[in-house]
Amino acid sequence: MVAADQGRSPADGSPLEQRLGAGNIDEALVLSGAAHWNQGAADWRLFIEHGTVWGLRMRGGSDDGRLVASAAILPYGERFGWVSMVLVLPEFRGRGYATRLVHRALDALRSDGRAALLDATPDGRPVYSREGFADSWGFARWRREPGPAPGAAPGASVRPVSASDWAAILAQDLPVFGADRGWLLRALHARQPALAHVHRRAGGGGIDGYVFGRDGREATQLGPVIARDPAAAIRLIRAALAQVPGAAYLDLTDRHRVLVPELETLGFVHQRPFTRMVLDAATAPGAADDLVAVAGPELG
Repeated sequence: MVAADQGRSPADGSPLEQRLGAGNIDEALVLSGAAHWNQGAADWRLFIEHGTVWGLRMRGGSDDGRLVASAAILPYGERFGWVSMVLVLPEFRGRGYATRLVHRALDALRSDGRAALLDATPDGRPVYSREGFADSWGFARWRREPGPAPGAAPGASVRPVSASDWAAILAQDLPVFGADRGWLLRALHARQPALAHVHRRAGGGGIDGYVFGRDGREATQLGPVIARDPAAAIRLIRAALAQVPGAAYLDLTDRHRVLVPELETLGFVHQRPFTRMVLDAATAPGAADDLVAVAGPELG
């Protein structure tokens, strides 16, 4: 997840750049909280453990030692990595801090031979276009306010994820996403196992879809959702949503806008669009026809 910061390049004596670790999570939460983003401590820990997070810390003056900006990369296999968590405290924006850290992230990905991907807000999209990123496809965030959970769709086609399902889940996910992200799906399952469900083909022919989710600071994030047809997608979403006591987010890909009436029936309201963008590759990896909802703009 990336926002925009069209500031000047910092001069000498600007904030100190450092790599953030587990001991910096409380400070990082201040950054995401100031931006009203949904990430919690578990999300920051995921980036620190599986990727790289950089921060800028002020030097001198009344703000000496204060963490004021961040950026992260999350590698997926050898082909590409996600640029995310580009944050600057409101009172320090316009100074080029985000640009400095984004360049640091891109340099790190290029040094490893990886393409860079990100999901840009409408304000961020022109900024990243000027950095050379190209549009790939879009999705939109939908939010459901707290309320009575809908009943799960009738029938036996949807059930909770079990240990025996993982081989089938990972085999389906690899071509859809474009890289092995089994570690991420397992981490999401460990955080919120009640949200994770699979969809079985008619006639018991195996698994053809799944949903995961995670807790967030403002709302439960549902996703990714992978399904071969709209009916299966709605069954999976309803099954996960039945386990959500509060607000929920769902990031629906544009190619599955046919589901919008069903989402509105469930109480979801459109919030804002995102654009998936790619640098140093012809297009975004994966075969996204079965990708109904992404894991979140910070994760892909």
